[in-house]
Amino acid sequence: MPDSIAIVSGGMDSITLLHYLLKVEKRTPALITFRYGQKHAKEVDFAESQAKLLGCRDHLVLELSSLAPLFAESALVSAAKEIPTADDVAGDPQPATYVPNRNMIFIALAAAYAETRGVSDLYYGAQRHDLYGYWDTTPRFLEQFNQLFRLNRKTQIQIHAPFVQLSKADILRQGVALEVDYSQTWSCYEGSRLACGRCPTCAERLSAFAEIGLRDPLPYVDDADQSS
Repeated sequence: MPDSIAIVSGGMDSITLLHYLLKVEKRTPALITFRYGQKHAKEVDFAESQAKLLGCRDHLVLELSSLAPLFAESALVSAAKEIPTADDVAGDPQPATYVPNRNMIFIALAAAYAETRGVSDLYYGAQRHDLYGYWDTTPRFLEQFNQLFRLNRKTQIQIHAPFVQLSKADILRQGVALEVDYSQTWSCYEGSRLACGRCPTCAERLSAFAEIGLRDPLPYVDDADQSS
């Protein structure tokens, strides 16, 4: 039986979180992953791959592609909008890659799943963004959402984001120590066969690997990007 729920996307942060929960916290989470019409839906394949690698059989992949019209303002979903580069979003508090209310929706759904499974602890992989920002990955968002869930009269869900104050490089250091296979994670917003190396999440990922002196095992369109 699970003792918690973990939202796992297939990206670096959530996969590192999963390893952390299993290997450090010794938790037994049920996993939930969302398909919501994202261009980089291949991240779901990586979430499934890591779940199998770690022996996590309790993994729900929830199909939410019908919600894509709600997210049409986001470059991550809209076919009419190009994925911006890291330079395009630098310093932007709400860049084009923001998906409207995505984390609020996902956490609410995961909380419902937690109640159904009879557990109170819910984890997601929010991190500190150094190049740009999302309001729904901040400590304030976490604090206030937890206040809301404390209104529940029976099962008071507690949302945990152990990495919310950490940079991508901080998370990567933990993941390396936990022997995470980062070749089995996906970050690139483009969702093509090779990672683009230019979108905001590729830029953060490459910067993190460079900061700790390692090479990203993912293949990139231009491997020279990894030395920039």
